Amino acid sequence: MAAHMMMNKISILKALVRQQKPLDQSWYAIRGALMCSHAQPETLPSENSLEGESTSKCALEESLNHEDFFDVSKLFTRTELFESRVHLGHKEGLLDPRMKKYLIGTRREQCIMDLDQTVPLLKSALNFTAHIAYRNGIILFVNRVPQFAHAVEEMARACGEYAHTRHWQKGCFTNAQIQMGPGTRLPDLIIFLNTLNDVFSQHQAVTDAAKMNIPTVAVVDSNCNPNLITYPVPGNDDTPVAVELYMRLFKEAVLLGKQKRKELDETPV
Repeated sequence: MAAHMMMNKISILKALVRQQKPLDQSWYAIRGALMCSHAQPETLPSENSLEGESTSKCALEESLNHEDFFDVSKLFTRTELFESRVHLGHKEGLLDPRMKKYLIGTRREQCIMDLDQTVPLLKSALNFTAHIAYRNGIILFVNRVPQFAHAVEEMARACGEYAHTRHWQKGCFTNAQIQMGPGTRLPDLIIFLNTLNDVFSQHQAVTDAAKMNIPTVAVVDSNCNPNLITYPVPGNDDTPVAVELYMRLFKEAVLLGKQKRKELDETPV
């Protein structure tokens, strides 16, 4: 019976897609991020195209030999992080023990993040983000705080990527081939501006991404678990000025990667 109901739901969804009727916005956003383009007819590559592919491959490999190929270290300073209150964590009673290594201490029972650790970790996260964009990867921004939902969606739109800021539908990654059909392409990188679904529970996408071996970048506050994140960035994830700084930095990192890719594609063979 359950399997029959599931097949009915899938049939209805496919019918809606064919009729081009509006779907739920959160489902539509994630579906647009994950759907892969149709396969193109196979054609024999020309000699020029082979040379172009070889040049492109060499350039992509060469980018890995540079410590900061996209100059992301110039996007921010430690002083800017401090003025944006990135160092301010939650009350000591909400501290996740796994975040102790990123703290410099507490002041009036409030956790204080060590910016000497945040700076290099943020640079690594921005550099990895730019490399994914440079290689035409799909980047998905995730945030569950209603206060920042619209801003995150607009930021993702501005850099030509995707955002999911609403209720997470279980199985979006782990059961994507069934829910969205064969040929579904998962994101190449997920950026969490907040890893919590609510005050006490972790966002389901963090676990799903780990299960599917999707690399993740995340701002982790003092009450978060950083262990499943590929590139954790210790920092305040609640204050608007801090979140605005993160959005600006990640948007610029994506645009830097895409600009480098554009220059590479326009380079004559």
